[in-house]
Amino acid sequence: MDKFSDFRSDTVTKPTAEMRKAMAEAEVGDDVLGDDPTVNKLEELAAAVTGKEAALFVPSGTMGNSIAVKCWTQELDEVIIEARSHIYNMESTHMTFISRVTPRPLASKRGAMDPEEIEKNIKIPSVHLPRTSLICVENTHNNWGGAVVPLANLKAVKKVADRHEIKIHFDGARIFNASIASGIPVKEYAAVADSLMFCLSKGLAAPVGSMLVGPGDFINYGRRVRKALGGGMRQAGILAAAGIIAITKMADRLKEDHIKAKRLAKSISELQAVKLDPDDVETDIVIFGFKHPEISVSDFLDRLKSKGILALTVPQGIRMVTNKEVDDCDVERAIAAFQEILS
Repeated sequence: MDKFSDFRSDTVTKPTAEMRKAMAEAEVGDDVLGDDPTVNKLEELAAAVTGKEAALFVPSGTMGNSIAVKCWTQELDEVIIEARSHIYNMESTHMTFISRVTPRPLASKRGAMDPEEIEKNIKIPSVHLPRTSLICVENTHNNWGGAVVPLANLKAVKKVADRHEIKIHFDGARIFNASIASGIPVKEYAAVADSLMFCLSKGLAAPVGSMLVGPGDFINYGRRVRKALGGGMRQAGILAAAGIIAITKMADRLKEDHIKAKRLAKSISELQAVKLDPDDVETDIVIFGFKHPEISVSDFLDRLKSKGILALTVPQGIRMVTNKEVDDCDVERAIAAFQEILS
């Protein structure tokens, strides 16, 4: 197969020509010493876009979330988190490994946790019980198929957190997708949290990096934690240059990914083996159940690959993500492959 249509993730996006040019021409310094001007510019931009005091450029979203949990908690604490969240399920248990805190997963409705249930699970520490020190939320929600968690729900969670003087960390890896889909500015989402992480390499096409934003003293301590985790980069302006374009130029085009995902979802949902409500597809992620009397999930993925379509298996079934590397022709190619295999 000469060319694959890659629906595995929005992390497969490649830097644009403009990004590559900016990276080649980037003015650089030593970021660990604080004098890389391009990194500084990116951090100032991220803080301004989210309405936070300061920002920190980190190699990955997992590191950004790890730093936030470490900064807001102490050992023996407990952290309330949504049961399908990326932090809890897909970040190599950094909560217990790095921060030595216990996650308290709660069920949700497509990523939106019940504020009353959160309040019931907040603990006052004793010799038997941990202190609840942090609540983590996620938007869009990866394992709920890119669902946009309603702002009203997040504000209700904030009221509970404020009442108990508990911090909120926002895993906003795809916060720009949530903003584009809902029409709500990123700043309004960010306002419900004490800290927020967002990715530059998911859909926004930067090759590497995420941003952690929050209060100045939080970011200052986070910079120390980043160094301890091995995330202190030197002439990182080469990477930051792509991040600046990701924020300023690529966010608006995410709506194209959402349209492609909806088109894919509507078409494949009509096939008997596919279990999917296309109304649940709000952004760029399509997750569907698959049940066929003769074809297993792994066999189906192999057959798709033989026709040039790449997808991934997840606990809920199969996951496909639209991104700038797949165009309308790739979507039609995928639909045709589904129809041919399942006819």
